[in-house]
This record gives sequence, C-alpha cells and structure tokens, in this order.
Amino acid sequence: MTVWIVLSILLVVLSPLAWLRPSRVQSGRMALRMETRRLGLAMQLAPQEWPHWLGQQPPNPCAQYYRPRRSGQSASWSYWQTAPGVWANQWREICLDESLLIHFEKLPANVYKVEADQQMIALYWGEKGEASVLQDIAAVLKALA
Repeated sequence: MTVWIVLSILLVVLSPLAWLRPSRVQSGRMALRMETRRLGLAMQLAPQEWPHWLGQQPPNPCAQYYRPRRSGQSASWSYWQTAPGVWANQWREICLDESLLIHFEKLPANVYKVEADQQMIALYWGEKGEASVLQDIAAVLKALA
C-alpha cells in the first residue's frame, strides 16, 4: 500500500513536467526554423490583415520568411495565392509576369503571400511540409531577391 501512495505522489509531482515537453508539431516547427537559419533566411511571426476574398483563411500571426534584397531592386509587388498555383494581387488581378510565375510554381500550396519592397523579399507560409519544401522556399527567395 505504501508503494502505491509513493508512486501516486511521484506521478502528481512529475505530471506538470510532461506539459512542458513540446508536441510533435511544435518540435517539427522548431526543426524547420533552425534549418531556416542554417539556410541564411530570417523568420518571424508577423501579424497580417488578410484579404476577405482568400479561399482559406491563413493563420494570424503567420510565419514570415524573408531575406534582404540586392541593391538596385526597386520593384515593389505583393501576390496572394488564391488557389494552388493561382497568384493574384490586391485587386484580384491574376499574375501574368512570367519571370515571377516561374518561381511561384515551385512554392507549396500553403504559401499564402509573397511580397517585395525595396529592402526585402518576404514569404508567408503555413509551415507544413518537410525540409525539402524549405529548400524550395529558400531557392525562390534567393532568386527573387
């Protein structure tokens, strides 16, 4: 009887430690984010106001992967993925720029937005997939920077 009492007290004391352990999903995201740093990209959770016309509602805040642009790049643009492989700007005009579409077709379906300004190129991603998907994202950001 004493053994059972001691075991139950130990379980009660140690059970909160199990809550501190990250889940498999959280561990997978942490591994992707560490791989991101190794590839030379930066990542942050950025709040976004998503357009109401997007088919699937992205998370808020969403994971933003970005890298600085080369000097001399002044074109600013922003495209949302309305359906897998279909990219539209803020006025819902479909992207017809072949130089961008070549890179956009390499991105997974859970990339919600790609935008560029004078200083950086950013991509908003749902962080679902394996390290090979991250390699594709890094290659696209490097090519568009």
